[in-house]
Amino acid sequence: MTTLWAGLVVGAIYALVAVGYNIVYIASGVFNFAQAQFVMVGAFTASVAATTIGLPLWAAIIGAAIVGGIIGALEEILAIRWLRGRGAHNELVTTLGVATLLSGLALAIWGSLPRPLGYFENARVLDLLGGRVVVTDLLTIVAVITVTIIVGQVSNRTMLGLASLATSEDREAGALRGINAGAMTVGAFVIAGGLVAALGPLIASKTYVIYNVGDLLAVKAFVALAVGGIGSYRGALLGGLGVGVVEIFAARYLGTAWQNIAIFVLLLLILMFIPKGLFARRVARAI
Repeated sequence: MTTLWAGLVVGAIYALVAVGYNIVYIASGVFNFAQAQFVMVGAFTASVAATTIGLPLWAAIIGAAIVGGIIGALEEILAIRWLRGRGAHNELVTTLGVATLLSGLALAIWGSLPRPLGYFENARVLDLLGGRVVVTDLLTIVAVITVTIIVGQVSNRTMLGLASLATSEDREAGALRGINAGAMTVGAFVIAGGLVAALGPLIASKTYVIYNVGDLLAVKAFVALAVGGIGSYRGALLGGLGVGVVEIFAARYLGTAWQNIAIFVLLLLILMFIPKGLFARRVARAI
């Protein structure tokens, strides 16, 4: 059970980034590979808030969400908007560039050594269901599940969410129906950046505050999304949790050299037998 808890918290981190991928992709059709860097943005914002300014945790979380939202808006306005209609490959490469820029700026400003977070230093360890889990890890799991459920409900049951889906299906038709497609797109980048950055402080208690924390998360979250199905929030959550559990159990019983291999074997099997993922939306096609 201790190994299972460890896998679930790692998987929750992957799931959060995968949810961010989906928010942007559903609204704009852009796969934002810079999304994982917002974990780093939130972690550094919280570290500065705690160690330099002395703000309480709730203020640091709000500050991280605001900073993440602003950077998300700037990414869409300065890096993505100008490429619309020129092909998805251009947008994908640009988001990779934004990811490199963000991690490079963090390296230049704060250096390569991990920074103290300033929160959760004395977090309790609980005995739960036969295993041991740190309180912050349990909070991370609960927070990510809650965020995923809320985002899924908003996407499927509110006018804003339905407008986002309509824009994703047909941008021109949505505009003709009065949907401001540009505002929907930049709003998706703001929401995804703000949500992921807001949970950065919790995640940093597990991953540390370091400039390259988003690099590996981006790849693992993409695997989680491929497993669960692109466009499905339920798939992002379950795919992330599944990838985390597979990784930690492989490391525990096969050795750390096998943990990444096990993940990509899982990805290969999914792509071979269920190429759209476990929970991807099926679209009818006339023949």
